[in-house]
Amino acid sequence: MNHCPLITNVALMNNTFLQNHLCVYLPTYTVQLYQAVRAPQRTVGQNVHSQTLLEEAEPNPQPHHVNVTAWAARPRNTCQGDARGPRQDHHSARPPRRSWETRYSSQGEPARAPREAPPRRPGPAPPPDPTRQQDRVQPGHAPVGNGLSLSLSVAWRLDDCGLTEMRCKDISSALQANPSLTELSLCTNELGDAGVHLVLQGLQSPTCKIRKLSLQNCCLTKTGCGVLPDMLRSMPTLRELYLNDNPLGDAGLQLLCSGLLDPQCHLEKLQVEYCNLTAASCESLASALRAKRHFKELAVSNNELGEAGVRVLCRGLVDSACQLEVLKLENCGLTSASCEDLCGVVASKPSLQELDLGDNKLGDQGIATLCPRLLHPSCQIRVLWLWDCDITTAGCRDLCRVLRAKESLKEMSLAGNALGDEGARLLCESLLEPACQLQSLWVKSCSFTAASCQHFSSMLTRNTCLVELQLSNNKLGDCGVQQLCQGLSQPGAALQVLWLGDCDVANSGCASLASVLLVNRSLRELDLSNNCMGEEGILRLMESVEQPGCVLEQLVLYDIYWSEEMDNSLRALEGRKPSLRVIF
Repeated sequence: MNHCPLITNVALMNNTFLQNHLCVYLPTYTVQLYQAVRAPQRTVGQNVHSQTLLEEAEPNPQPHHVNVTAWAARPRNTCQGDARGPRQDHHSARPPRRSWETRYSSQGEPARAPREAPPRRPGPAPPPDPTRQQDRVQPGHAPVGNGLSLSLSVAWRLDDCGLTEMRCKDISSALQANPSLTELSLCTNELGDAGVHLVLQGLQSPTCKIRKLSLQNCCLTKTGCGVLPDMLRSMPTLRELYLNDNPLGDAGLQLLCSGLLDPQCHLEKLQVEYCNLTAASCESLASALRAKRHFKELAVSNNELGEAGVRVLCRGLVDSACQLEVLKLENCGLTSASCEDLCGVVASKPSLQELDLGDNKLGDQGIATLCPRLLHPSCQIRVLWLWDCDITTAGCRDLCRVLRAKESLKEMSLAGNALGDEGARLLCESLLEPACQLQSLWVKSCSFTAASCQHFSSMLTRNTCLVELQLSNNKLGDCGVQQLCQGLSQPGAALQVLWLGDCDVANSGCASLASVLLVNRSLRELDLSNNCMGEEGILRLMESVEQPGCVLEQLVLYDIYWSEEMDNSLRALEGRKPSLRVIF
């Protein structure tokens, strides 16, 4: 008798076939679901359908660990009916903050249907690691051949699978039959209030051990939120709840907060972005935060909280004994006056590691208020996102003081701020200070010209910490790129990821970059999307990339149009060099 392997990570996203067939397998996941996903590992970006997976299933599979990631691009569910329309993460599979890409993408329509926007570095999930606590073998776990046993932790990710309310009863039954499930994601399925209610009924089983629940963009409204308090009370193991992109409204959030106040609720992370919240929600949320000692992450970005709402929320955080680590307030109507309230949060939460304030009109005055608190020795901020915050050179000067002194700061975005070439000079000088340990800098759409590139070139020659530099949508031109290449050609250059999309790079700039690729031993990813080079420039890049000494792993050429022959040449290049991924 064959022993069924334990499926520790099932991701069958973007699969309409599952609408009719998935629930046949879920109740007996130990065998049938395994057969459904028993197929060779897929590269992220391939359009994999469960029908294909079923056809490739072995009739008598040998026991082993299975980790399948099936990903494909598909228009997002728009059931929310938000006037903003669905968001799209252009060239990015990073956290929601990267959705900033869409705001500054090219506005012109391409001459032909655009190619798929590629994800960035999601990669397949790693196999279970026995050295990690969550993957260690524990007494009583299922045996799988040769006397081995595997952890019963299971993650089901069924995002964008065309699931509707009709299938939720089957999913609920399957959940009750799987006491080992710790993560469930049903994002971007039109479940509706009734469907979500059925799913949550399954999760309230006494045997349920769910720790992470993702119901983003599932058409959940305030009507369906009535079940949330009971769910939070009956699921003491739940630590992470993601409800982004559901029109909960203030009434829905108040119901959610009543559940958060229950002593049996031990939630640590809550995301309610794009949920149609206003300042009226903040008092309930603040009260819940005061009661949660173990709360670590709050994301309320893209809600119209306004200055008054954020003030109430910040006071709740200051009064709370929680060890907050992540606070996301992007596009919440903050002003320069809000920075006073934020200073209180930073001062009271030395545990704070990530602060996302993008798309708020803080201005130089707000930055001047915030920076002294960021400079305090107790502040250990690691990630600071200030994109599109009306910051100019004056505000950049204040931020550079933080850069020069704060060793904990690893990532910063100033994208969409008119810093100008003087701002580039200030940043590069700060990046050369010994105490600066910044690893990722986003300065897209910052009004840089070719004149700024001499500063970046000099900095890249001597800085060994910075590994990612986002310079897209700055008018650098071939002249600026040539100056950048001088720095990248030096032996001390350590940069690994360089974004130069929409930077007016033509054939001459491609030639300079091609020369760099022959000598640089650190650059792994290069993005040249939406530039004006022709096939001559692309051919120069291909010649360099194909050389055995070139270490580049990903070349992004999105929104650049050429002949069908060039398409074939690029695909052939990937075939000749399997370590290279060309995205076009």
